[in-house]
Amino acid sequence: MKSFSFAPISSPNSKILILGTMPGTKSLELNQYYGHNQNNFWKFMFQILGEEFSNDYEIRKTLLIKNDIALWDVLQFCERVGSLDSAIKNEIANDFEDFLEKHPKIESIFFNGQKSAAFFKKYVHLNKEYKTFTLPSTSPANAGKAFQDKLTEWNVIKSLL
Repeated sequence: MKSFSFAPISSPNSKILILGTMPGTKSLELNQYYGHNQNNFWKFMFQILGEEFSNDYEIRKTLLIKNDIALWDVLQFCERVGSLDSAIKNEIANDFEDFLEKHPKIESIFFNGQKSAAFFKKYVHLNKEYKTFTLPSTSPANAGKAFQDKLTEWNVIKSLL
């Protein structure tokens, strides 16, 4: 199945960029980043940012914007059956040179999982240095670590706000 990523959630004031790989099947169906209810991304963000959790997607997007966090995916396009990153084929990366030029305050880039970091390293070559962090995937397929252990690693974001 051919998949296309979403437009980024960002503002000119974004200081942190969080990158996934590519929206999964449920996210594409809902037209929402991290739409699968078992994905922990939004639970992590609300806890890290000290806000009461909400399922409302507009509130979720506003939470990121008001905390100067941008959200996007490394890949613009891929072919994939299902939602696993390991099934991705014929991928094309997003245009990070243009995006980062339009978001000059971004200093730190966080990867939601090893695969997003690997695709970024493979396809994206930037002239400017950024602090980069590879965090454990929030996907329900990443069952190797407990929720609290992953959240502890994701809390590094708080120190850079």
